[in-house]
Amino acid sequence: MRDGFTQEGFAEVWTPVAMSREVGRAPYGLTLAGERLVLFRDAKGTLAALRDQCPHRGVKLSLGKVGADGCLECPFHGWRFGADGRCAHIPLNPMPEEKRQRFAATAFPVRERGGLVWLYTRPGAEAPDEPHVPEALEKPGVHVWLYAETWNAHWTRAMENMLDSPHLPFVHRRTIGGALRRRMKPDSRMDVEVEPTPTGFRTYASLDGEKPQGFLDWLRPNGMRLNIPIPGRLMQLHMWCVPVDATHVRMMLASARDFVRTQPLAALVDRYNTRILREDKAVVESSLPLEAPPVSEERSVATDRATLAFRRWYLERKKHGGDVAAEAAPSLAS
Repeated sequence: MRDGFTQEGFAEVWTPVAMSREVGRAPYGLTLAGERLVLFRDAKGTLAALRDQCPHRGVKLSLGKVGADGCLECPFHGWRFGADGRCAHIPLNPMPEEKRQRFAATAFPVRERGGLVWLYTRPGAEAPDEPHVPEALEKPGVHVWLYAETWNAHWTRAMENMLDSPHLPFVHRRTIGGALRRRMKPDSRMDVEVEPTPTGFRTYASLDGEKPQGFLDWLRPNGMRLNIPIPGRLMQLHMWCVPVDATHVRMMLASARDFVRTQPLAALVDRYNTRILREDKAVVESSLPLEAPPVSEERSVATDRATLAFRRWYLERKKHGGDVAAEAAPSLAS
């Protein structure tokens, strides 16, 4: 079950996999790092996550339905499974409960926080820790807008793009990179700093020695938080690059701000954030090779410091099969 997670450097991590509003009464099937999963709500509305494969004949459980008892019923032979994966009933085959538990489905730890569904990529009822949910997504008085779309790219290429400052005046020249582009001169220099944090690292980019006002955080393994400096206000953009399979990534955007919270102005700002996201799409989808390669296989420069720190971390996880007991700080070597 963990082959896909291991191959993508995604074993034993928390990641958002869906928006809470996407999971209603019907089972919600998805693919994460090549592995099929199903989300559903039990009788109390609490979220659950199972492997989207009945242990009987391998049918997708997401094609089934949730009964009044909160169990997910397989569409093939009617086997029913609880939120913890236990087999609650096998039609036409009466047996003691203790024997029936040999036919359990595979369950995963799941949480619902900040309008997102978070899943831990290891089967079992318990996770060793809780997901790191950015504070702004649960802060009172903050307008949070969630959006997702799928790109034809490997998640590592998308993640590096989100951590890359030097592309702003080129890819985003008409939006968030416009001011930076206007300040650039033919001989301008950008200095990129990277500082380890408990959840990844923080990176700053200064142009021609001018102290940066904003910052960008890598939220290990696949998240980014951009803090946009507005005096006396909160404005942050969050992005999670969620691997679907080797050639697709789901881009999950969460914007948070404590101003422009009422419609229709709020909708205009939210659509602007979508425009910024889509400016990156063509560039990311064109990258070859599809997956971020070893550092030595591409020509890198000093302004690539943040993306290279992520890449070294990722390649180290893959080298060890994704089972890194303690998350070491990424190498910050140029």
